[in-house]
Amino acid sequence: MAGPLRFRRSREHWGTDRVRRELLEPLDERFGATLTDPWFTPEGYQARRLEMDNGDFALFCWTHSGDDGNPDAYWLGNTETPEVLWRTDKYTFGEAPAEVGAWAESELFARLEVEEPWLARHEHLSRFFLPVLFSKDGRETTREFFADHAAGFPDADRDEALAYYDAFLATGALDEHRYTMAAKLGTSEGGDWFRMAATMSEFTTAKLLTDAGLDFEPEVQMDSGHALDFRVNGQLVEVTRPRPPTRRRADTAVAAVRQTGKSKNDGQLREHPNALLLVDCSSFRDDEWRRVAGERPAVAHRPTIVFRARPDGSFEGYRVGGCPLDFGSVIDWQE
Repeated sequence: MAGPLRFRRSREHWGTDRVRRELLEPLDERFGATLTDPWFTPEGYQARRLEMDNGDFALFCWTHSGDDGNPDAYWLGNTETPEVLWRTDKYTFGEAPAEVGAWAESELFARLEVEEPWLARHEHLSRFFLPVLFSKDGRETTREFFADHAAGFPDADRDEALAYYDAFLATGALDEHRYTMAAKLGTSEGGDWFRMAATMSEFTTAKLLTDAGLDFEPEVQMDSGHALDFRVNGQLVEVTRPRPPTRRRADTAVAAVRQTGKSKNDGQLREHPNALLLVDCSSFRDDEWRRVAGERPAVAHRPTIVFRARPDGSFEGYRVGGCPLDFGSVIDWQE
């Protein structure tokens, strides 16, 4: 399975004739392809865009004198990689030269404005997820998730839900972790909508931590072999999202919360018993959440916070055991 878009870097000499011979010709033979000028040009580089008849595309730029005085070239595309570039190293947007990364982002965002103007209106969200919105296998499913599933919020207006995450990503709180976090949304051809909604729980949690003024590190690799979702001032935090009761064996919202907490306690929390568990019930409808907030079911792990976020920026929740982090007045506690 292909992952999020990354550059391939070539340190060989390139020119227009070689681009046509070793990039365009094999792609044209395979898919039908056209070589065109890009909409933008990176400073100090020559650049071309390749458009495939099947909707794939690629960007390529080159210079005869890179930062170290040697030839430098970068390929980015969601199509089959030509053989001449198979053994090249891969770079994220941030790892490529600034002018190259900015150029590619401008090209992709301009393309998104044409293809999905409703999504491009939420510019910070769109730019953050560009590596998956244009990935080889995930470009259709990620767009459908945002379009038809309101980023995981039930009974919510699509634009309201996207504006919620757009405003958070505008803070830059996840900029340093862009590829790690964006890639979690998935680059699969098949749309697992609940898994994708569960991924957005990590973004919701990051917003919760940011609103509370807490510094955090996402995706923490542990010596136990497990990865936990966050480290917050030394405190480990794991996030889980129960399936709505109509979509799981548990036939009530309360049972769904209990069952999800138990499954986490049987996994990485067994190895890390002091971690804070956050149970995100944002997939629950209003009536389902009212039952949970009213009964406040216990969870097998302590400490735990069971909460629900809404696109208006509000959080409601309750605690199971003492909470090792200070969320101040960010969460409306249901006591």
